[in-house]
Amino acid sequence: MLGLDACELGAQLLELLRLALCARVLLTDKEGRQLPPDEALDEAVPEYRAPGRRSLQEIQQLDPDDESLAKYKRALLGPGPPAVDPSLPNVQVTSLTLLSEQAPGPITMDLTGELAALKNQVFILKEGVDYKVKITFKVNKEIVSGLKCLHHTYRQGLRVDKAVYMVGSYGPSAQEYEFVTPVEEAPRGTLVRGAYVVTSFFTDDDRTDHLSWEWGLHVCQDWKG
Repeated sequence: MLGLDACELGAQLLELLRLALCARVLLTDKEGRQLPPDEALDEAVPEYRAPGRRSLQEIQQLDPDDESLAKYKRALLGPGPPAVDPSLPNVQVTSLTLLSEQAPGPITMDLTGELAALKNQVFILKEGVDYKVKITFKVNKEIVSGLKCLHHTYRQGLRVDKAVYMVGSYGPSAQEYEFVTPVEEAPRGTLVRGAYVVTSFFTDDDRTDHLSWEWGLHVCQDWKG
């Protein structure tokens, strides 16, 4: 029979099999103010406290004589973590892309450069179109559980929308991961056209702020703005 450590291991490994789900929540802050990162993360999962985590090395060293468990770990985690620069963060978010069959092409936001510059860029979204969002990221060192991406949308200083995308749990890999949200429809009509400011956060069950940034969105009648 498996001991307590193996049971904990099984629960943590099963996290890696969890399929990504998307939950879109439309809320308006009571005061309409822009929330700082800590409050935004508290609001996303207000009652949840993540369980204790084991490092990847600890997981790989558990029950070394259990061949069936060793095969299970190899299937989920691979032969071992990829060699990476120790100065790199565990999670790197590299890009966010708007995908729409009705658009001239993908609209990609590079998240590897100067994030402050994104405040001065305007990303155009045509009203009424169907679209998806693709998030590209890397996990370098340790298993990360419960990744999620939050977008708070403001207009004239008031929050008008909040979206929470549950991305899932991932282990270290030399390859980038991609998560694509379900199809959504952009709002339409005279009242929704115009400029918005979006504050985005990429976090996890431990409420680690892997990346947070602001960017401009303009809802227009066509893709040219």
